[in-house]
Amino acid sequence: MRSSGAAIKNRAALRASETDVRAEIDGLKSELLAIKRSAERVARYAHNLERMMNVPQQAAALLAVLMLRGPQTAGELRLNCERLHCFADIPAVEALLNELAERSDGALVMRLPRQPGSGENRRTHLLSGAPADQSSSATGLAAESPSLGISELAAVKANVARLEAEVHELKDLLAKVCAQLGIK
Repeated sequence: MRSSGAAIKNRAALRASETDVRAEIDGLKSELLAIKRSAERVARYAHNLERMMNVPQQAAALLAVLMLRGPQTAGELRLNCERLHCFADIPAVEALLNELAERSDGALVMRLPRQPGSGENRRTHLLSGAPADQSSSATGLAAESPSLGISELAAVKANVARLEAEVHELKDLLAKVCAQLGIK
């Protein structure tokens, strides 16, 4: 079986050095999110998310998949969590998501607005804060949305003009650097 050189380079770029891994583990240990499990020849660690956040194992599975894969529907979460926890059905996933959204300690997930053309709402985790509103930043939606005010449209246009100017400046700078290095 042959593999391309680009694929090999991509796999090598994804590898973390031992010092990087140790630094990340130390960071997790300092926040008590990872604990050392054994002191044999090779150190082994286990996550401590369930205990630290006071959530059951199946909730930790949902949160892990949301952190790794981003916003998903309840059906997608049920399929993607299968290796971590096997949910009986989609209503079981939705019930747990609702519990995580209505926790007295603070919500851990939230329901996102339904996207045009989609049948279900997606959910996202709140472990790194609430997600930014993506609908107003898209210029395609700005032109089509009847609820977008004139001032908001003007702000979007000004932002696009500013970004275009920055791109032009960066192109000029790159051309100068290439000329100094003798690169065409």
